Amino acid sequence: MTYQALDVTAGGRMAWIDKHDQRAVFVDRRVETLRMKDASVKNGIRVLEVRPNVQADFTALPFPSDCFPLVLFDPPHLRSAGPKSWLRAKYGVLEGDWPAMLRAGFLECFRVLAPAGTLVFKWNEYQIPLSKILPLAPVPPLFGHRSGRHSKTHWLVFTKPNSRLHPTAR
Repeated sequence: MTYQALDVTAGGRMAWIDKHDQRAVFVDRRVETLRMKDASVKNGIRVLEVRPNVQADFTALPFPSDCFPLVLFDPPHLRSAGPKSWLRAKYGVLEGDWPAMLRAGFLECFRVLAPAGTLVFKWNEYQIPLSKILPLAPVPPLFGHRSGRHSKTHWLVFTKPNSRLHPTAR
């Protein structure tokens, strides 16, 4: 089977309509089941399953270069969250030299992305503005969209350069 998509920070696969879509490879560095008390759910317990197809860090993907036509990159976006909070469990927290980590993540996503492939990037600027993240990407995004109640979540689309398709290339 040829995979059509790679999710390098799959976590609980929240972005996916079909969380078991066979066209995608799901990667995360975690493998775990988290249970937290939550009165807003039916049985009072919220469950998060992190079961990637491949356990790996998004800064060191175990795939050859230029092999996926579509990559989804939804890295942790919080610098701080309570140690037992649902947000920390669901999204993770940026630690240490997070700009270098995100830059390495972008570079690794572009490495495995096929020429002229598409990178979909999701960022919530609740704690870190998008203006601090965009310079970490190797190329600017083509377009994007804000979503969420306060329009702080950005969905951006990047493409990997392919000189054969560039209109000025001869």
